[in-house]
Amino acid sequence: MSVSAVHGTLSSLKSCQAELGTGMDIVTDVAMDLVETRDEEMNRAIKELEAMMLECARLDREINNFVDIVQKVTEAGAQQPDAMFDLSAKVKQQFSERIAQLSDADLHKHPKVIAFKESIESSVSQANQESAENVEELDEDIAVTQSQVNFTCPLTQVEMENPVKNKKCNHHYDKNAILGLIKTRNSQKKKCRCPVVGCANTDVRPSDLIQDQLLWRRIQSYRRQSNKT
Repeated sequence: MSVSAVHGTLSSLKSCQAELGTGMDIVTDVAMDLVETRDEEMNRAIKELEAMMLECARLDREINNFVDIVQKVTEAGAQQPDAMFDLSAKVKQQFSERIAQLSDADLHKHPKVIAFKESIESSVSQANQESAENVEELDEDIAVTQSQVNFTCPLTQVEMENPVKNKKCNHHYDKNAILGLIKTRNSQKKKCRCPVVGCANTDVRPSDLIQDQLLWRRIQSYRRQSNKT
């Protein structure tokens, strides 16, 4: 197999990996829908969805390790052409050895699994809060004002389209806005400070950002309510 063919296969794998990430986001969205229905089968269904998320996390991890091993083996093979004939055997051996060293417990640390659990917890908390609010009426003007503040990106000063949460300082930004700022600061060889006034986080990185599905749903709900009035 030629090096170019290997690179083409890796590119296809990475595309599949991107689709896998999208699928995990959809599973999270479905789980939050289940929380909103408050069905008696909700807990069982959410456990099944969590198991699905963990399997997706396992596959994502295996793809990452496989791609890393193939890249390293092909780089070595490029320097020693005769080694390319043993490419498949070397990849299989190193992949098996690496996978054997991994722990299933680490799957719970996958960013999208963490986001899944946090989204469910937030959804349950929000559902309980809404139940309490039905008993005790709140001032609508205050509620609207709070929603508008929570939905506003500190960078663009407009309502967020694709909210992400910084797992270090827990502040929210619009994804494109914060990634643009990080890129600009990095091009200047500087660290990106959290744009929220008073935040002590002086080094915001793309790896710190987690998609906030719950906040996105709240924004969509707020927009629908606004369009009705």
